[in-house]
Amino acid sequence: MSVFSLHSNSSSILNRGPEFTTVSVGDTVRIGVLMIEGNKERTQFFEGTVLSIKKRDGRKTLRVRKLSQGIGIEKLFVLDSPKVVSLERKKISKVRRAKLYFLRGLGKTKKLKDQSWKLKTGS
Repeated sequence: MSVFSLHSNSSSILNRGPEFTTVSVGDTVRIGVLMIEGNKERTQFFEGTVLSIKKRDGRKTLRVRKLSQGIGIEKLFVLDSPKVVSLERKKISKVRRAKLYFLRGLGKTKKLKDQSWKLKTGS
């Protein structure tokens, strides 16, 4: 009996969180983060371009950059965290690099090749 209970607990431990859509570098995403202020909970959204994706030890992190009033803001999101509530892909872009760190040096956003038509067809 105890073996069965350990097995059922281990399967719940392996279930880390919600499954998110596949995201690649260059995509514009909207990430919902759970914010707790006192007794209230709310979801704050951060929308920007994915600069890099790292996968290590079963953890997946996204580095997302956006421009706010001409100043670049970058955030690092751990997708296995319970604070990350939602992930929505807004736009697909075609890039030839694994890391888009060159976008940091540009004052304005560089135009990436738009392939949003793939998002509409469901591919």
